[in-house]
Amino acid sequence: MKALQWHGPRRVTLAADLPTPRVESPRDAVVRVVRSAICGTDLHPYRGEIDGFPPGTVTGHEFTGVVEEVGPEVRGLTPGDRVVASDIIACGHCGACARGWHYQCAHVGLFGYATVVGERAYAGGHAEYVRVPFADTVLFPIPDDVDDERALFVGDVLATGYACAVGAEVRPGDTVAVVGCGPVGLLAVEAAWALGAARVLAVDPLESRRKLAAERGAHPVPASPDVTAHIAELTEGRGADAVLEAVGTDAALLSALHVVRPRGAVCAVGAHAADAMPMPTRLAFAKEITLRFAVGDPISDFEPLMNLVRGGRVDPTFLVSHRLPLSEAAEGFRLFDSGAASKVVLIP
Repeated sequence: MKALQWHGPRRVTLAADLPTPRVESPRDAVVRVVRSAICGTDLHPYRGEIDGFPPGTVTGHEFTGVVEEVGPEVRGLTPGDRVVASDIIACGHCGACARGWHYQCAHVGLFGYATVVGERAYAGGHAEYVRVPFADTVLFPIPDDVDDERALFVGDVLATGYACAVGAEVRPGDTVAVVGCGPVGLLAVEAAWALGAARVLAVDPLESRRKLAAERGAHPVPASPDVTAHIAELTEGRGADAVLEAVGTDAALLSALHVVRPRGAVCAVGAHAADAMPMPTRLAFAKEITLRFAVGDPISDFEPLMNLVRGGRVDPTFLVSHRLPLSEAAEGFRLFDSGAASKVVLIP
């Protein structure tokens, strides 16, 4: 089969003759990929930011497809079903899964991300076929009235944006600031609206992203040293009721802590990796800020998110700037990495 493999910083190539996956465990399924996408998380290995990432890894954790084969213990799925995959791999049976904490599963993994998450590597969705473990937990049937591209976003970025809004306790009437308007941030804007926000302030250094946020009804705010004063001016000195941080850098999180109002909440879903962030504890204590970190959980939130998509409350395809065949995936990575693409969808 054809699949995209990582071979080093900014080196991804299409292999044409990899073995087609097969069922290896009783709860496995094999899925023929119909749509996949390049995620911001994919850029970390692409840029060489993850030490020890193994060459030859098949990339990608956002995909929809058709079930080709199921193992004997898979329940609720049959060959021919259209499905969307959760980016998070979880068993569904352990104590953490029973609590709905799927990212804390004893068997957690992430498609196409080697052993960065969990102890076992799973080939990703930038391929013609994928083996899916714990298939009746990780895969979800796509309703007949939802196309593959809209369903694609439920498996990761929409779930992550939604988790950010929920984690920041967005309530009806709130003024919400979103720091970082990449795909996750823009869908956090959508989630804030869905939870009843009265106003959304979209903070980003790129004019193109601020423009997209403005088209979704948000008030664009340039990311600059003056952003705290700017948001204070927009909120009559109070600050934002809730701040959704979707970047994953120290600078973005510090900005979020500065622009939130006293007794407000900040939720960070950007993939933070620093070990020594200069946390402004005096500020956080004085303002009595609630700070939460979250990972999107499509397994827990699939039903409400798919209902938002089915009902037309959220159409995440506004993000897509490029639709490319799998054979042009390397160009898709280049475009996304450079900021020339807002979201790239790949078609096998």
